[in-house]
Amino acid sequence: MHMDYRFHLDSPLGGITLASDGEALTGLWFDGQKHFAAGLSENAEARALPIFEETARWLQIYFAGAEPAFTPALQPVGTPFQQEVWALLRQIPYGRTVSYGELAARIAERRGLARFSAQAVGGAVGRNPISILIPCHRVLGADGSLTGYAGGLEKKAALLRLEGVLLP
Repeated sequence: MHMDYRFHLDSPLGGITLASDGEALTGLWFDGQKHFAAGLSENAEARALPIFEETARWLQIYFAGAEPAFTPALQPVGTPFQQEVWALLRQIPYGRTVSYGELAARIAERRGLARFSAQAVGGAVGRNPISILIPCHRVLGADGSLTGYAGGLEKKAALLRLEGVLLP
């Protein structure tokens, strides 16, 4: 029987809920964000697990303004296309940003297509269940604008400022 676990912690940007399958991190959401706890079972057990301690340590380093030198085990649940997009997000370096169009171009290239829909990419980015560690906040509009972020645009701006990204 599959069991879900959850853990709540406070951050400089507000409350955060973590989810795990017992081994890896399956979710990280700011309290009240869009798609909050999507896929987390109603009866998820609140429990301190090693993966939650490791994630809390990662977040502590991150919110102190440094790039953590390790990444907890991540197991986001999604469609094959979402997984493909989330894998690309994980390749965006700390303190750097890309546009939805650039991500779409990478997918087109991988698939041998002339072009790929930036909107489809945006939809997958928006459903990323592991905020911050899978850095969807590093994806900007073509003009460098802070378009959609499930956690809210102020949080997206704060995360980018924390990483030293100069915003327009």
